[in-house]
Amino acid sequence: MEKRNVVGLTIVLAVTGALLAQNPAIKRTVVKSGDVSVPGREAVIANVEIVPGGSAGRHTHPGDEISYVLAGEGEILMDGNPPLKVKPGDGFIIPGGTKHDAHNTGTQPLRLVGVYVIEKGKPLATPAP
Repeated sequence: MEKRNVVGLTIVLAVTGALLAQNPAIKRTVVKSGDVSVPGREAVIANVEIVPGGSAGRHTHPGDEISYVLAGEGEILMDGNPPLKVKPGDGFIIPGGTKHDAHNTGTQPLRLVGVYVIEKGKPLATPAP
C-alpha cells in the first residue's frame, strides 16, 4: 500500500474511532479506502451496524454516501425528505453535506455496507445540529 493511502486510512480510522466514542449505538468498520477518478476525492467502504433501537445521530459527510442494507430494518431521515423506510436488499444515496440520521426500528442490528466518496483529508462524518 502506498504511504499516502496508509496515511489516509489512518486518518479515516482515527476520525471514525473518535465518532464511535461519542455514540456507542453505531459501529463503522472501514474495510478499504483508496483514490477514485475524481481529483481530491477518495472512496471509503465500511461495514455499518446500528444497535436495535439506536440511531447514528444527525451528521453529514464531506461527499456522497451510497449504502446497501444487509440486515435489519430502519428509517433514514434526510433533511427536506420524508423518512425512508429500509430493509434488507434496499439501497439509498445521501448527497454530500446533507444532514441526516439513521434509526434502527427493528429488533436486530441494522447492518449496511456504506460506500463514501469524500473529500480527501476531511473526516468521514461530522455531527450536525
